[in-house]
Amino acid sequence: MLIAYSNSSMSADRPLQIDIMGGNIQSMPIAISYFSSDEDIKKLNLHKNIPNLIANNLINSGLFKLLDRNAYMQNPEQLINPPKFRDWRIIDAQALITGKISKKDNNKISVSIELWDVYGEKRMFGLSLSSQSKSWRRISHIISDKIYERLTGEEGYFDTRIVYIAESGSQKNKIKRLAIMDQDGGNHKYLTDGKSLVLTPRFSPNQQLITFFSYNGVQAGLKPSVYLYNLLNGKIEILGQFPGMSFAPRFSPDGENLIMSLANNGSTNIYIMNLNTKKTKQLTNGRSIDTSPSFSPDGKNIVFNSDRSGGQHLYIMKKNGKKPKRISFGRGSYATPVWSPRGDYIAFTKFTRGRFFIGLMRPDGSEERLIAEGYLTEGPTWAPGGRVLSFFRQIPQKDGSMKTRLFVIDITGYRERELDTPEDASDPAWSPKNIN
Repeated sequence: MLIAYSNSSMSADRPLQIDIMGGNIQSMPIAISYFSSDEDIKKLNLHKNIPNLIANNLINSGLFKLLDRNAYMQNPEQLINPPKFRDWRIIDAQALITGKISKKDNNKISVSIELWDVYGEKRMFGLSLSSQSKSWRRISHIISDKIYERLTGEEGYFDTRIVYIAESGSQKNKIKRLAIMDQDGGNHKYLTDGKSLVLTPRFSPNQQLITFFSYNGVQAGLKPSVYLYNLLNGKIEILGQFPGMSFAPRFSPDGENLIMSLANNGSTNIYIMNLNTKKTKQLTNGRSIDTSPSFSPDGKNIVFNSDRSGGQHLYIMKKNGKKPKRISFGRGSYATPVWSPRGDYIAFTKFTRGRFFIGLMRPDGSEERLIAEGYLTEGPTWAPGGRVLSFFRQIPQKDGSMKTRLFVIDITGYRERELDTPEDASDPAWSPKNIN
């Protein structure tokens, strides 16, 4: 468990901050010094590893540019005192991050950082964290979040994880297993052994549970169904036997219900299950295919895709299944909608003109735009804060095979990057913000 304490001193003038609501955003030049520390810490290289990870997080957001450390005119020990702002203005640093690491008893460390407004010559805030030295990555992510939040006014997303489907083997004998990692690819871990084919993992709001769909079951003889994986103890629980096939389970915002689609007798409809009573309720009826449901952040509405109008389009209905309303009217097919944590956008997969796209629209269907494309590009998932998404893309290779990779992009569509995974990866799901 991390213990955090902080105090802040905001500028009384115009505070240094990035407006990330625009389209083409100029990256803010920042300086992140290595941290001052004693020799024991330097032997672990934490005085470099922690500021390097903070720098990587901020740079990967696309909003910040790290200035060359060879140009810094003050060393970490000199920055224990307030910086000489003139030295940092010379290299055009807008913000400066300094830090100190101390070793404590029982293999614990204390990390203190300060954020400075160089041109305003103001201390923007200070933060101290204490934990086991092995938790240095978590410390770095938490610090990154605080800096990001202070400089952008938006919720940080670095102290989060991504669960996804790790794919290996030949196309005819594909092995798919659950894997989880930090949002930057660190602390990678496989959760299942690959004996069962798993799909569509999704986090619970408290991050302790992952729901997923499995074809072969964890126990012999079980039909394809929906399962829960408990991250605290590694136990897997089946949610019950459903008639027909079940697809795309997803938690409600309060974590008390699971919404999914069930195929039975030639139709696919949306159902909701109470996780305490295990009772299910059917929300849609008819011969159409209704699938991929996703709750609004307040839990009052559900977005889903359906072919009830002939083509595959997006619809919104009340949480009880009433008042369905079509919101997509463009050319092509719409699928896998997912509501932003802020409630202001719905992300989706679109197939049109022979290409796959990741798109966004407002909940009323307005302002549709496409932000990513590719041969097979699909499965958007939102980071906390609702300004960054992940998705997966299949990439044809020269030998005729396919490579499947995860990507991250912001809502402007200008900053896309690939996430590093040990093997092929698909169907990502971003966790909510860490709560422990």
